[in-house]
Amino acid sequence: MMDGLRTETSTAYSKTMPPSEEPTNVSPPKTESPTLGDAERQQLRERYAEIASLAGGLAHEVRNPLSTIRMNLGLLFEDLDESEFPAAHRMRRKLDRIQKECFHLEETLEAFLNFARAGELMLEPTDLNGMVTEFIEFYRPEAKQLGIDVSPHLASNLPLVNLDQRLMKQVLNNLVRNAQQAMPDGGLLELQTSVQDGQVVLEIIDTGCGMSDAVRGKLFDVFFSTKPGGSGLGLPTVRKIVESHGGTIRCDSDLGKGTRFVIALPTAKS
Repeated sequence: MMDGLRTETSTAYSKTMPPSEEPTNVSPPKTESPTLGDAERQQLRERYAEIASLAGGLAHEVRNPLSTIRMNLGLLFEDLDESEFPAAHRMRRKLDRIQKECFHLEETLEAFLNFARAGELMLEPTDLNGMVTEFIEFYRPEAKQLGIDVSPHLASNLPLVNLDQRLMKQVLNNLVRNAQQAMPDGGLLELQTSVQDGQVVLEIIDTGCGMSDAVRGKLFDVFFSTKPGGSGLGLPTVRKIVESHGGTIRCDSDLGKGTRFVIALPTAKS
């Protein structure tokens, strides 16, 4: 465990929204995922595997012509560099726009593949505190530059959790990046772990701009995004990963106050 970890009560958004209480002005039904039984979870994994296979084929069909387009764009740029054609500058601007759209399409394709493959798990007993600590050590220098104070509150003697570490790191990174974007002028980011009702709980809390009930209600909808150029697949992928682990995720948020994401996962012994 890293130096400086604190176990006292959270001092940010959680002051007004303790972990054991629901916020009085937020109704969470649309942003909370249900607990799945073993049979349902198996059906879900089978369906995810089929979707992932289809997505892989689709990605192959899209990437091949996209690579050809980008290669030919590069050749056109070279021709323009050697040309004294009067309109070359204007043509270069148009090609720049095409190139940017190609990059955006590739990013969207990658996000779609991540979403489709999120249910494919390679589980192993994992110390969630260790994973969170490792992430904080990696992220803290960037957070410092952005004026974000990272404050961990990690419970001692936390039970192990069966995790696909690669996918759960993706969850952690996605939620922290969302918190970062919600605090453009800096703020406080808290990462808490605890045991509640026999489950291991991870909470990510920010003091950012928060969101309205209308936005929060659509948060996990596929292709819904409030960010210009966003794929709308980040948080649906997060939910899909959490649910494929047999867990749940919910979001509590107050506009102008901050946001809390709460992930509950079964222990390795469950």
